Amino acid sequence: MSDLHKALGDISSIRREVARSTQFRGYGPATLATTGVLSVLAGIAQSVWLPEPSRHPLDYLRIWGALAIISAALTSARMIARTRRIHSGLSNQMLRQAVEQFLPAFGTGILLTLVLLRHYTPATFWMLPGLWQIVFSLGVFASCRFLPRPMLAAGAWYLATGLLCLSFGNARALAPWTMALAFGGGQLLTAAILFLHAEPGDEI
Repeated sequence: MSDLHKALGDISSIRREVARSTQFRGYGPATLATTGVLSVLAGIAQSVWLPEPSRHPLDYLRIWGALAIISAALTSARMIARTRRIHSGLSNQMLRQAVEQFLPAFGTGILLTLVLLRHYTPATFWMLPGLWQIVFSLGVFASCRFLPRPMLAAGAWYLATGLLCLSFGNARALAPWTMALAFGGGQLLTAAILFLHAEPGDEI
């Protein structure tokens, strides 16, 4: 029985090593492009319904929080389906690695939001869009080892837009176009990179 357990452990280790050296193809370009378009629509909605977001932080969070939830749900559902089809026997390992790479950034973004909301002041709340983008960029950079090399450009985009938002130094960072262009543009860039580096026969 000990030999059987050792053999099973060796097989599991081999599968993990193979998964670590395999490019992850679970993200769907069309789904990511859709989330980019939704970001632009969210920006339009904010410009119509929330002209002064610094005075209504909860409404601001409702708009962009709803976008985050919808985007995460769409991306996750598509990622699971694609991974199980493309990576078949390695799907569980590949999904676990993808989640582990992005989970710290995702959790950090939630905690930052809660802290800034709990201790809300107009003097600090404006930093939230920039911090979101910077934290998201760290998740992208952490995932790059399993994705096409040009994905570094997407990480650089989120980092640059986050720093740009922070450089405003005031409530201008909460303007509708900052999140719409930063997140929407980043998602469209990511979708384009994945599309250009898709394997023959991959679903878009």
